[in-house]
Amino acid sequence: MSTIDQNRLLQMRSSILSQNSALQKAAGTGDAGVIAGVDAKGAASGDFGKTMVDALQAVNAQQSKAGALSSAYERGDTNDIVQVMVERQKASVGFEATLQVRNKLLTAYRDIMNMPV
Repeated sequence: MSTIDQNRLLQMRSSILSQNSALQKAAGTGDAGVIAGVDAKGAASGDFGKTMVDALQAVNAQQSKAGALSSAYERGDTNDIVQVMVERQKASVGFEATLQVRNKLLTAYRDIMNMPV
């Protein structure tokens, strides 16, 4: 098994970061220092956790809205079955997407934990 040269690895990393920075500048995104939740020094900027919490809250709000509309339809407060079904479908799609993201994160975690050191 070959050994990993730390200097070469750091050199490759800085090269990749500079290429990403150049690509973002060319694309005109304006925030070339932050790439996918990691700043130029490699430290996590904390946006991933906030994004996940916001996404879960949005899915929860959609589920609550769909549940409230379903209950209102069952009580006879509304006759708009189309709106009820659309909201329930939106809630279902959001939940399935959240479930798939969770599954991918768990798979990635398991893969990382099973990597030989």
